[in-house]
Amino acid sequence: MKAINPDDFRADHKFSIKHAPTHIDLGLTDEHKKDALKEVSKELSKQQDKMYANNRYSVLVVLQGMDTSGKDSLIREVFKNFNARGVNVFSFKQPTSAELEHDYLWRHYIALPEKGKFAVFNRSHYENVLVTRVHPEYLLKENLPGIEDVKDIPKDFWQMRYEQINHFEKHITQNGMIVIKFFLHLGKEEQRQRLLRRLEKKSHNWKFSPGDLDEREVWGKYQEYYEDMIQNTSHHHAPWYAIPCDDKKAARLMVASIILGEIKKYDFREPEVDEKVLDNIHFYENKLKSEK
Repeated sequence: MKAINPDDFRADHKFSIKHAPTHIDLGLTDEHKKDALKEVSKELSKQQDKMYANNRYSVLVVLQGMDTSGKDSLIREVFKNFNARGVNVFSFKQPTSAELEHDYLWRHYIALPEKGKFAVFNRSHYENVLVTRVHPEYLLKENLPGIEDVKDIPKDFWQMRYEQINHFEKHITQNGMIVIKFFLHLGKEEQRQRLLRRLEKKSHNWKFSPGDLDEREVWGKYQEYYEDMIQNTSHHHAPWYAIPCDDKKAARLMVASIILGEIKKYDFREPEVDEKVLDNIHFYENKLKSEK
């Protein structure tokens, strides 16, 4: 198996999307990838148990990628061994009317994980510098002061949003949240094949939306804005990883391995037991046993 080195996938201000691969050969069969993922997933679950007992940290995993990049199945397979109470998954779609009555970060802020838990954002606050940038007319729904028309959007608007997001992530990491962000990098041809499978396989027809084809028409814009987003928002405290995801099983293993490597950097010590309890542990044990 080719060693998974997180630094090989970490993206920074020099990130170039056209030079980032969409496929990688880990030197494993599909069965070996599944077995390796099981082991990593089990270890992740153990780390979450320690983190819960420690009660000082939480983890936010951000997943962004084009349609069909495999976000849903990745979440299912990577976190399947978790205690259900230890992880919450949020899929952010178009903002509701109630959500639009607040600033764009509000609905993400209230979904952040409490101490000891994981949260997975299936799409995230980054939609607000991706989808709304490709379709700036969506911005008008936010009813922002001074923006009555698309032409009113200031030239520095998107840079301002990057700064707001950076401040948001800096704040939460300074208060005990571990933020790990993944861009699931999918090839355009692979997306075409996956969309075709949704149409050809009757049981998958429900997954298809005509809007997926509309978004393919602006593929180039998305690629440009993903690159700009990563360059402006990848930092030591909240890094981006660009994961080749033409091979779903390899992508799942890479994401799980990187998450595990990141959280193992922290010392999740379980709280110390009160000395009085330790000194009398056999007394308590015998008392319970005597109840039989």
